Amino acid sequence: MHLIEVTNASTRQQFLDTARIIYQNDSFWVCPIDAEIDGIFDPYKNNFHQHGEATRWILKSDDGALIGRVAAFINHKKATNFEQPTGGMGFFECINDKKAAFLLMDACREWLSARGMEAMDGPINFGENDNFWGLLVDGFMQPAIGMPYNHSYYQAFFEEYGFKKYFEQISNHVDITKPLPERFAKIADWVAQKEGYRFEHLKLNEFEKYANDFIDIYNEGWKFHENFVPMNKQTIMESLEKMKPIIDEQFIWYAYVNNNPAGFVVALPDANQVLKHLNGKMDTWAKIKFLYYKWSGSVNRLRVVIMGVKPEYQKSGLESALIMNVYRILVKKKYKEVELSWVGDFNPKMRALHESVGATFAKMHYTYRCLFNETAEFKRSTIIARDTKEKAIAEKKQASTT
Repeated sequence: MHLIEVTNASTRQQFLDTARIIYQNDSFWVCPIDAEIDGIFDPYKNNFHQHGEATRWILKSDDGALIGRVAAFINHKKATNFEQPTGGMGFFECINDKKAAFLLMDACREWLSARGMEAMDGPINFGENDNFWGLLVDGFMQPAIGMPYNHSYYQAFFEEYGFKKYFEQISNHVDITKPLPERFAKIADWVAQKEGYRFEHLKLNEFEKYANDFIDIYNEGWKFHENFVPMNKQTIMESLEKMKPIIDEQFIWYAYVNNNPAGFVVALPDANQVLKHLNGKMDTWAKIKFLYYKWSGSVNRLRVVIMGVKPEYQKSGLESALIMNVYRILVKKKYKEVELSWVGDFNPKMRALHESVGATFAKMHYTYRCLFNETAEFKRSTIIARDTKEKAIAEKKQASTT
């Protein structure tokens, strides 16, 4: 077998083609758009390169056939915040051959170790965790847009190599052909009528305003998460550029309390129902096909990508009201199903919200961590404290008195 670093146009194309070869007989797999995957490793298109570094490899058999690929990366903003400096590996694909799989994982380990890392998480993305994050271990079905899919035999490769489960990622489904639970709907309607509360959906011609509101809410809402790093505007703008072809303004909602940004929900039509027919290409003919499938009613699923509420407005039912606004549009547009993906086992509050809306289990992904020193103590991801609202209020009181 021959491990080859991706360094030119030819190996970049082979990196993309490897996935098509590995999944050529799998009816569930949806090929991501080539330009999106390639863009992750382009410093001009992915701002994570400003505070990180990445590389990737392809693996060939002795007779020259493509049999695997993998990437390794370091986000310097986060890497050293862990007890062991931790890098990442992802975009792993491999034939059902343990020796080949371990060769790919060794490449990541050696590259990361040479740069001072003592552990690696995987399979993850060199970017935000809403895309290409985690290993599918249960619920093998066609993935929603941005959600990873893999062969079932990958799990054994990771665990036998020495990766341990760092956290679980649950995705749930909601049947839109059925009404939401009565109690949930009542809470949502009650919140929507509270004085000083208002809700509005995204308007692309005012995107900069909504981008600023998103950052405001995100940086407040996530600051109690483990290893939190504030989001910047460039990341939001890059995400918009990627999502533009599939965004429906009416599926992205904001909540305001006394005109202050308080919460948001971002949901996307499941473009994988269209991308399934494009095989990763987005040339002129593919764009015509994309528009045909998009407007012909072929898309009837939605993925809720992210939802956040500032801590001081949590436990107020604001999340329910946001979901209800999306639900009403879904019914109007005759969608059939929503995927709520994903929520980690470190976030029990969000899991409880999924249950309250009547969602049922669909898929499980694992994010693994491999410690390079096998004698070091392994610790799982920290559960988000349930008292984040109280912490935020206390912080504000303290700030006002200093």
